[in-house]
Amino acid sequence: MTEERPVLVATEADDPTADMVIAELNRRDVPVVRFDPADIGADLTVSARFGTCSVPVAGQVRTLSRSAELTDVRAVYWRRPRWPTFPHLDEDDTRLATAQVRHGLGGTLYALEGPLWVNHPLRITAADHKPAQLALAQRLGLTVPPTLVTNDPDEAREFIGSHDRVIHKTLRWTPYARDGVPLTGWAEPVTVDEIDARVGVTPHLFQARVEKVADLRVLVVGGRTFAVRITSGLLDWRKDYSALSYTVAHLPDQVDKALHTYLARLGLVSGSFDLAVDRAGDLWWLELNPNGQWGWLETQTGLPMSAAFADLLTQGHAS
Repeated sequence: MTEERPVLVATEADDPTADMVIAELNRRDVPVVRFDPADIGADLTVSARFGTCSVPVAGQVRTLSRSAELTDVRAVYWRRPRWPTFPHLDEDDTRLATAQVRHGLGGTLYALEGPLWVNHPLRITAADHKPAQLALAQRLGLTVPPTLVTNDPDEAREFIGSHDRVIHKTLRWTPYARDGVPLTGWAEPVTVDEIDARVGVTPHLFQARVEKVADLRVLVVGGRTFAVRITSGLLDWRKDYSALSYTVAHLPDQVDKALHTYLARLGLVSGSFDLAVDRAGDLWWLELNPNGQWGWLETQTGLPMSAAFADLLTQGHAS
């Protein structure tokens, strides 16, 4: 049966963070249609009509248990969806089929004008470039560590030599395995002696290390801000979650306003920011994840993050 004014939640089947938001929506009696684009053809059907009725686009998204009229959708929570891989097809057919799903299902949803997106996938993609993030952060008055993006080994050596300590970061997290073992690109120290001709193959990001005493993960949801101080002693706290301790924090008004303006400039209504706290208590910009993880922080701190998402999705507009 088609539910009235539903929220679409696009995510993979195993997503505890989405489960938290859906539970909050259920408590508000807001209908939810959850789907994963990877299920197209099996558990997911899309049907859309253009130029045949009084509205520009009409139709349905249907799963085995739920369906939603496209004209009734109040919000779309674009959480952690997967696109199909079509393992039974050859390479050319897979490429063709994948493109049809992205432009058929994705394009149909993008055609809707009414729903609030949290966040729109095209906006997520545009916001996910670290060099652009660094530049916008500085424009808004946030303190950015000295950073070099280059594929010139000589420039890399000069930059590293001109700072006490330098780290290397990947420009984009990408699934990667070596000899069948999955690897993750952590922030790592780098020295002049490690720079060789291989740097010339692709651009690399080098950054002066902030002498930090803690990190801040800041979640902005609509008009609300949730800041958590993460203490670990690690250069990259993601390496060992068992070593972390958490404290609810409060941002200076100027920084809080800058982060909200940051999202507005990018057309986003939510985002997870990473900041570093130095010994003087000053905050340093590190990065934005426009679709970052936050569920474990609610569990650790009791902050009502999932309720804030549910409020935003229920309203269907940014507060």
